[in-house]
Amino acid sequence: TADCVSLRTLSLCLCVCVSVCVSVSLCVCVCVSQTEGVRVSVELLSESAQSPVLFVVRQKQAVLSFQVPLILRGLYQRKYQYTQLGRTLCQPPTKAVAETQFFYVDVSTLSSAGIHYQLRVSRFFKYVFPEGVDTVIVKVNSQKNFPCSVMSIQDIQCPVYDLDNNVAFIGMYQTMTTTAAITVQRKDFPSNSFYVVVVVKTEDEACGGPLRFYPLLPGYHDDLNLKPADQRCIFCVLERSLESVGRSRHESLSSVEEDDYDTLADIDSDKNIVRTKKFLCVSDLARKDNRILSKKYQIYFWNIATIGVFYALPVIQLVITYQTVVNVTGNQDICYYNFLCAHPLGALSSFNNILSNLGYVLLGLLFLLIILQRDILHKRALERNESTAMECGIPKHFGLYYAMGTALMMEGLLSACYHVCPNYTNFQFDTSFMYMIAGLCMLKLYQKRHPDINASAYSAYACLAAVIFFSVLGVVFGKGNTAFWIVFSVIHILATLLLSTQLYYMGRWRLGDCRSETDRMVLLVMGNIVNWSLAAYGLIKRPNDFASYLLAIAICNLLLYFAFYIIMKLRSGERIQCLALVCILFTAVVWGFALFFFFQGLSTWQKTPAESREHNRECILLSFFDDHDIWHFLSSIAMFGSFLVLLTMDDDLDTVQRDKIYVF
Repeated sequence: TADCVSLRTLSLCLCVCVSVCVSVSLCVCVCVSQTEGVRVSVELLSESAQSPVLFVVRQKQAVLSFQVPLILRGLYQRKYQYTQLGRTLCQPPTKAVAETQFFYVDVSTLSSAGIHYQLRVSRFFKYVFPEGVDTVIVKVNSQKNFPCSVMSIQDIQCPVYDLDNNVAFIGMYQTMTTTAAITVQRKDFPSNSFYVVVVVKTEDEACGGPLRFYPLLPGYHDDLNLKPADQRCIFCVLERSLESVGRSRHESLSSVEEDDYDTLADIDSDKNIVRTKKFLCVSDLARKDNRILSKKYQIYFWNIATIGVFYALPVIQLVITYQTVVNVTGNQDICYYNFLCAHPLGALSSFNNILSNLGYVLLGLLFLLIILQRDILHKRALERNESTAMECGIPKHFGLYYAMGTALMMEGLLSACYHVCPNYTNFQFDTSFMYMIAGLCMLKLYQKRHPDINASAYSAYACLAAVIFFSVLGVVFGKGNTAFWIVFSVIHILATLLLSTQLYYMGRWRLGDCRSETDRMVLLVMGNIVNWSLAAYGLIKRPNDFASYLLAIAICNLLLYFAFYIIMKLRSGERIQCLALVCILFTAVVWGFALFFFFQGLSTWQKTPAESREHNRECILLSFFDDHDIWHFLSSIAMFGSFLVLLTMDDDLDTVQRDKIYVF
């Protein structure tokens, strides 16, 4: 990769002949090199001109015409008149070392009065790819947010589209306020060179500004910085925030499977009697056949695998379509990349953001292998009729763990799909399996002490589907819709109350039933206060990013339930082993660093594309990865660590009889 661009000096003389209708002619000769172009600029000096002046530029292989004042239309057919205009001429082909070519500028008007104008022919540089350079990043910086501009990268061909109403016809383009950056590859430009065209838009609304006109001031200018791009690969890590799902169970928690019918001996252990004991133990809720329960919980894994396949296939097809549209139209406002650190590969515009999601897939696979090993060891212990495996510790059911590992892998896949073309419409792809992960983690925490009465896979996934459904509704209808936020807040509070009741009474409660569980009540009241506060915040502020808001609710509830579990575990006289404690501390530290990089906010689809690019930053790792990539890496590690915490936090009970392990 070359560090600088050498300008070849093959000279070419251009003679400009200007003929005016008043029989005054002027010839100007301009000598340029192969790395330069020619631009004709006109300024109308007469303030009261009643008729426009028509300029026709005739070249050997092209003709360009325009009038001054130039009339352009904005939104709602508003008219904008410009008395200063500059047009870029086609680059004339050269066949010899020294060659003279002419182009003519004809000026005419139907005005009865004299019109004064000024004609300038200026030279400017075009970019020619040096040998060994295949990719460059074109950066444009402006001193002011407005007026809104469009930066376009165009091949050297005729005509040059440099007006607001045609700049999007060819090449690649993006709107800009203070910053713009486009990654350009040699393979996309047959001439191995290109023009950088910056056009001021008639209105600022496309850049998030007010719908009014800013006249161009003489002091306004852009700084253009063009440098070779680093050819190394960059990886981007994108983390999803976990959502915990507060849900009501639509089926009775005490229902039994077809193969798990009650017998006469069960009269001594009726569910309503057992679950209303003063001190309930795990042995009271682990009476079902282990083989049947294992099959029941294995359904979680097969269901989420099926859901993942059917969900991912149309998502992949859609994001490929998005990327194809970007490549064909050249409109880089469709996708919200960090353009200052976007490294293309093939048809993908930002491969580093996709590659950084590989950590989710690999760590999800590693977690599945760890669970498989534990599952095999536990089955062998059962085959040997070991008492510790049959009568001690938390009952081992691995179906939910398999589902969690699969969900982590699917999160990596769908996050990569989202980063193919990140925007407002496909953000739900990035969050759907985060809801799944949060819900599965909560179910696993509940299953640890309630193995017999946990929700079935069908009802659990139905509730998670309802959460995703509300997420879609919020994205589509949530912006500023007071009625939607009222309905959602009411549902949120009711679901919180119902779930709190289920946790307090451990699945068995009736109206008028009173029990005194001070510790449990205090923790649940704190959880309700947090959820009511979140509901009030959503109702008052009505955030535009509903998916992230819903994800924040899930994270808060998951953390609350996890804190509830840890506190009740310690209050019950249990302890946390060294391995689990190390996992907790390590995971907390990694989450802290991950969240730091997450909140850097390199882009946001809550703003216009031009405003989003104001937050873009350079790569910070290996000249290939940006802050969000590091977030992906760290968040995948943190989620893997969180799974290990769930897996190991009750290892201290492996030698404790189940009738001595309290339920909470």
